[in-house]
Formats: sequence, structure tokens, C-alpha cells
Amino acid sequence: MNAATITRQSKSNLALAFISLGRERKRDIIVFYAFCRVIDDIADSAELTLAEKQLRLAKWRHMLQAVAPDEPPLARDVRRLIEKYSLPVCMFEEIIAGVEMDLSIRRYATFEELRVYCYRVASAVGLVSIEIFGYRNSGCKQYAIELGLALQMTNIIRDVGKDLQDGRIYLPQEDLARFGYSETELQNRQYNECFLSLMEFETSRAREFFSRAAAALPSEDRRAMAPAEIMASIYRGLLRQMELDKFRIFEKEYQLSKLEKAARIATQLLKSFLNLPPQTSV
Repeated sequence: MNAATITRQSKSNLALAFISLGRERKRDIIVFYAFCRVIDDIADSAELTLAEKQLRLAKWRHMLQAVAPDEPPLARDVRRLIEKYSLPVCMFEEIIAGVEMDLSIRRYATFEELRVYCYRVASAVGLVSIEIFGYRNSGCKQYAIELGLALQMTNIIRDVGKDLQDGRIYLPQEDLARFGYSETELQNRQYNECFLSLMEFETSRAREFFSRAAAALPSEDRRAMAPAEIMASIYRGLLRQMELDKFRIFEKEYQLSKLEKAARIATQLLKSFLNLPPQTSV
């Protein structure tokens, strides 16, 4: 399966953001996205044993820098990408390390522990992506880090119920304790005031990362970061949707309508063309 097919089948919001890119950069970011998708699918596979997952991820770590027997075409494309943009291999390794955390870690005691995971599976993705998008000001790196944390926290809030089915709780244990909401209540999907307070707290944390990202985006790189800003807009909308609906995440799956996504994409493309500053509120 080639990179374009992997991206198309994923039906991800990320794929929508690529609309703003020229043909060459779009092709290249699709290769990178396909790598992220394949790595994530290995960790989430219900058909592979733990040992098989570890072996496949280790093989991908090797294939980042050297040819392997019977390697998929995607591996060659990824190495070409690394060479073309002088991409830091360590960031690809961070992404692999992030999905490896899902193989052994089911709980996070503190947000600082969770932050490591979010950095690896989201901020590292952003740091590679901006190299492909192209930027002039090194301040863009902090933008990528903050936006990655914002997007991943939004994912965590949205997927609380889904993650429970997989036996994972990403909400920090210290946060549950802070609001008097026990893991047993979470496992039983109890919807009460304590749960609402917890979700509002996590939302404010995500919103803070969105604000930090907006503040860190250099003015001269606004146009280049249009794909990232499209993602930011869609996820801000998703966060606001959950908040307005009082976080009914145990009973429904939240997503923006095609119309709202289209409107947000159009708005960001216009802002990019006019070189307007990013939105600072959710």
C-alpha cells in the first residue's frame, strides 16, 4: 500500500490540512503522514502479539537509516524524505518511542509524565512537519511543540471513552484525585459534577497550549504554516464543541461536520493569504 492510499483511507483531519500545500510538499508530507499512520497502526493492532509489535517497530527504527530485507516501499520513501530535507532522524525515533509507550504504559501518574508521551506522538510530528512545510524563523519549532501538545490533549479529551475500551487512561491520576473523581467512576463511565470539573480543567490546559502556539508563530512563517493552522482551527472547534455539549464523551463521538470543516479551512486559507495573525482563543 502506498503513502497516498494510507493517507486517504485514514480519513484524518490531518489529510484535510494538506490542501494548502503545493504538489511537491504535499506529496512529501503525505509520505511522512503515512509513516506516522503505519507506526501507530502497529501499536494499536489487535492481531499482533506484543513481541511482534516490538519487532516491527524495531525494524522501522532500523529502516530509517538502512535498507532492510523485504522492506515496504514506504521505507525507501521515508529515507528519501529524510535525505531531501535533512530531517532529524531522532524525531522519527521519538515518534516510534511514543507509540512504544502504548505497549507498556496504561496509566500516567502526573501530567509531566503524560507530557513526554504527548511530545513524542504529537510535538515530534510537528517538528518534522514544519521542516517539510518550510520556515524561516527558528521560533517555528516552539510553535510546533506547543501546537502538538494542544492537539494531543484535545485527542485525549475526545477519546476518553474509546481509550477505556483499550484499557488505557491518559488523564493523569493526579488530576483525577484533584477533582475527587476516582478511576472506578471513570471505568463505570459515571457522569457527574466531578467529571465535568475534570474535563473543564483538561480543556483549559489544551486551550493554554493553543494560546502558546499562536503566540509563538513567527509572522514571517504564517503562510508556510497554513496546514498546521488549519489543524489548529479544526481542533479548536472540536474542543469548543465538546465544551458546549458538556463533554458527553461517554455516549457520543465528537467531530465537526463537513460544512464546518470546510468553513474553517476556507477561513484559514484566507488568513494565510492575507498573512493575518493566528486565532488566540478557542
